[in-house]
Amino acid sequence: MCGRKTLTRDIQSIIEEMAIEEWQDQDLFSPSFNIAPTQLSPIMIDHMGRRVKPMKWGLIPNWSKDAAMGSKLINARSETLLQKPSFQNLVPRKRCVVITDGYYEWKRTSSKSIPFYIHHPDNKLLPMAGLWDIWKNESDESIYSYTVITTTPAPGVEHIHHRMPVILKPENINPWLQVHNTSIPNAMDLLKPYKEPLQSFQVST
Repeated sequence: MCGRKTLTRDIQSIIEEMAIEEWQDQDLFSPSFNIAPTQLSPIMIDHMGRRVKPMKWGLIPNWSKDAAMGSKLINARSETLLQKPSFQNLVPRKRCVVITDGYYEWKRTSSKSIPFYIHHPDNKLLPMAGLWDIWKNESDESIYSYTVITTTPAPGVEHIHHRMPVILKPENINPWLQVHNTSIPNAMDLLKPYKEPLQSFQVST
C-alpha cells in the first residue's frame, strides 16, 4: 500500500513538468516531505484541460454517511476497482492523477518495519493514478477527496513491499484523465506495474 508520500517541488516547476493549465487555491499548497492521509494535496483532473485542485487523501464516497470512511480508502487495488462499490462508479467518470515526487513504504521483518523512500532516479515527478469524489457534510460543504490506485511492484522495489502505486507514463496521463475519450477497458489497461527503474533508500523513523 501507499500511506505516505512527498511533493517537494515548487508550484511553477510542477506546472511546467505536468503541463497544467490551471491550479486552484495555490495558497493551500506548500512543499512537503511527509503527506499523510486526511491532508490536502494537489490532484489533477481533466476539465477542458489539465486542472489541479487540492483534495483530501482518503476517498469519501458521495453516498457515505460520514467522513470517517475516508480513512479506510486511502488506496484502491487496481485488480478489483470494478467490483468494489466505493470505486466502480468512479472509474468511468472521476479519474485523476495524484501528483507526487516520491513515496514511503515499510518493509516488514520478523521484529520491526523498516521505512524506505522510493523516487525517480532523475528526481522527476511520479504521477500516480487515482480516483476522486465529492462528499457533502451536514453544512452542505463540498469535500473533495481521492484514493491512490495500487498494483504489483516494479523491479527493484518488490523486496520492500508486495504493492505499489500505479505510476502513469507521460503518454498515458491524458488517456487516464480524459474520461469521455477513453473507454473503461482501455482505461483499466493503463493500470500496469511500472517498468522503469526506481531508486529507494532506507530512512529513519
